[in-house]
Amino acid sequence: MAEIEQRHSLKIVRAFDVEPAKVWRACTEQEALTQWMAASDAFRTRVVEIDVRVGGRYRIVMTAPDGEEHDVSGVYREVVANRKLVYTWAWKSTPERESLVTIELRAAGGGTQLTLSHERFFDAAARDRHSQGWNACIDRLERLLVLAQES
Repeated sequence: MAEIEQRHSLKIVRAFDVEPAKVWRACTEQEALTQWMAASDAFRTRVVEIDVRVGGRYRIVMTAPDGEEHDVSGVYREVVANRKLVYTWAWKSTPERESLVTIELRAAGGGTQLTLSHERFFDAAARDRHSQGWNACIDRLERLLVLAQES
């Protein structure tokens, strides 16, 4: 069973030249999430509702260029300021396929190492689609953090 879990999980590690508190704010504040949480630059984040506390809920609605809405929501399971955020992830279209996202931040070399793990995908195809989406989101997050640092 452990091999199946690994096969249907993904892990992304990125480094940013800002302290963990800035990355944390970008992951937990509505205005910042609206700017980077989208599956590609062509998508628009239309709704971001967050209540960042254990047991709190979130909802994010992204609109694709063709107008299709991608509506995801979940519950925060663990919140450790500037270090760790764990939450469930379920698309409105497939609520029975709940997965789990963990974001860990670690001070590293004057900046931050972000490790994003997403586990419990229904199948490899879902994992691969989410890998593309998460990498695009993290690219946008990096641009947001660079812009914030420059201003």
